[in-house]
Amino acid sequence: MTTLGVAAVDRALRILEAFRADDRGLTLAEIARRTGYYKSTILRLAESLEKFGFLKRSSDGLYQIGYKPLFLASLYQGQFRSSDHVLPVLRKLVDEWNESASFYVREGDRRICTFRVQGRRSVTDTVREGDTLDLHLGAAGRVLLAFGGERGTRYDQIRRELFAASFGERDPETAAYACPVFGQSGALVGCISLSGPRYRIETLAREAVVASLAENAAELTAAFGGDATVFGPLTANRG
Repeated sequence: MTTLGVAAVDRALRILEAFRADDRGLTLAEIARRTGYYKSTILRLAESLEKFGFLKRSSDGLYQIGYKPLFLASLYQGQFRSSDHVLPVLRKLVDEWNESASFYVREGDRRICTFRVQGRRSVTDTVREGDTLDLHLGAAGRVLLAFGGERGTRYDQIRRELFAASFGERDPETAAYACPVFGQSGALVGCISLSGPRYRIETLAREAVVASLAENAAELTAAFGGDATVFGPLTANRG
């Protein structure tokens, strides 16, 4: 009985996930095509989803998302504290690489370190929460510029690859990798970075660092309401 109940919930949620941002409404046949479910199954579940406000049916017979997801979103936003999500991710990065991890946001032509977990080694790069740094120097700044619309070949590459690396750019003795974090509708929320002394960062395997950062950026992107699947190509080989 429990297994059947869980399966029904899974199918109902899959129906809701079939809707996309640009859909004005879906026919029963369209939902069936996107989910792979029989129309009879969809009709049965849609009745319950309508009853609880997750779906509604327009006068022309199209299914649309109801009011309840918006209500739940407002609850989530009211309870959401970025520190509850960002700091655990930064700690995971420090545990994995034993280097410092930071979260940056853009403020005008500067970047601000809003969260920081210091590496545990005796020699680290020195950045504190609240520090403001040059936006045009360093991996984190480059990421914030790229996804803020900055033009140029270098920024086109960052937008394609979803990460930036810098070696001795902000400081001759430091280096960093950074990945963007997105929110709703693909809006840039900020970026996470892994940084430390250049002589150590340069010895790390680029693909492994980027995959690790992308995996954690995907986790934060999902928490902020963004599309975490954009990081799929970077995390595909993550083992």
